[in-house]
Amino acid sequence: MTTHWYEGPLAAFDTETTGIDVEEDRIVSAALVVQDATGMRPRVTRWLVNPGVPVPAEATAVHGLTEDHLQRNGRWPAPVMEEVGRAIAEQSAAGRPLVVMNAPFDLTILDRELRRHRASSLGRYLEHVPLCVLDPRVLDKHLDRYRKGRRTLTDLCEEYDVVLDGAHDAAADAQAAMDVVRAVGRRFAARLDRLSPAELHTLQAVWHAAQARGLQAWFARQGTPEPVNPAWPLRPELRTAA
Repeated sequence: MTTHWYEGPLAAFDTETTGIDVEEDRIVSAALVVQDATGMRPRVTRWLVNPGVPVPAEATAVHGLTEDHLQRNGRWPAPVMEEVGRAIAEQSAAGRPLVVMNAPFDLTILDRELRRHRASSLGRYLEHVPLCVLDPRVLDKHLDRYRKGRRTLTDLCEEYDVVLDGAHDAAADAQAAMDVVRAVGRRFAARLDRLSPAELHTLQAVWHAAQARGLQAWFARQGTPEPVNPAWPLRPELRTAA
């Protein structure tokens, strides 16, 4: 009997940060959750980072990590980013799809941290291994496009009957995102069974770009022409003028 990809091996990655600007904000915690099949005990790796910059109260209010706690218990960013980059590359080399909720945020901020602290990039760690990302937000939005309401991780957990125990903890969020992807796979099996994760990775880039254009148009109609980046799963590096 064939095991469908959404019941098989998956990894999931999540970060908590000092804010929502991928170019300027910093990672304060990260987690990688690896599960070999539905229902199996996951293996969890956690990282706590002293970002070396102030942690705004607004960020602490979200994830509960104070500047004092991070200074006392967090590690310096450079070795952490190295470990995270290697860990993601290892999962890709093992052929495990990587679940990342709103991938352009977490993967881009990781890329910028690698550039900042390692003079490297996420692309360098993945030079010899193809990255295969499954983004529950993009998948759900494409497969159930007419459903009303927001599509945060909390909303998706509610929609797909997934338990989110300890929202805004990186490990809890990563596990919940993985469980949502498995649930999306089951609900839309008739449309997804014929597609491999690698094919889905390619399709999600197209779907996300279309979703971004739709959101951009909606903002324009509201009179707030806010730019929406169509790149997925990683935003290209900003080129600053000389």
